[in-house]
Amino acid sequence: MKNIVIIGAGGVGRETALIIQQINELELTWNLIGFIDDNKDSWGKVINGYSVIGGIDSLEVLPSDTYIIIAIANYEIKRKIVNKINNKFKFATIIHPKVYIHNYMNIGEGTIIYEGVILTANIEVGKHVIISPKCGIGHDSIIKDYVSLLWNVNVSGNDIIEEGVMMGSGSTVIQGKKIGKASIVGAGAVVIKDVDIYSTVVGVPAKTIKVDYERREREYEESLICNNCK
Repeated sequence: MKNIVIIGAGGVGRETALIIQQINELELTWNLIGFIDDNKDSWGKVINGYSVIGGIDSLEVLPSDTYIIIAIANYEIKRKIVNKINNKFKFATIIHPKVYIHNYMNIGEGTIIYEGVILTANIEVGKHVIISPKCGIGHDSIIKDYVSLLWNVNVSGNDIIEEGVMMGSGSTVIQGKKIGKASIVGAGAVVIKDVDIYSTVVGVPAKTIKVDYERREREYEESLICNNCK
């Protein structure tokens, strides 16, 4: 079996541990060492049978062949952890054994896919994506890195969900739309037109209620710097 640790001892972490247990019931695959969590109050505790080893710096004492799975939905936190690890460990991909995986899709490393998810034809799922129970992703859709789809999200088809988007439980995006980077779609919202980057949309149909102009401006400035470096 391959050694693995889960970063994040919260709800997503415990759910990921359960998926790992269900994988092992069919075929012994993973030796779950425990959780990594920066909440000092949790260090040394046993959660659902697995110890919280310590904070992120505890990774330094683990063998280099240990696999990592980041069970955190927050985009910025997850991205910072990936950058901190900086290829020192391999990332696991954890997929519930009842999810049908076929040859007409690509799934990136570090992704977690729960039971009840339906993945149809010719879809792309990026790295470190979380797809919660009963989500559906339609044909030719692209789910980019660090996206989190909460329970019962419907991605209809030919959609592009950009990096770091979080779609709340029961939300839907109709066919052929784009949701911009790091945007948030509220629970139950129905997206019928493209969503700009760093936006929060809610309602039926979804309307913008908040835009993070500071992050948008920072992204624009960084893109100018990168272009000048070429």
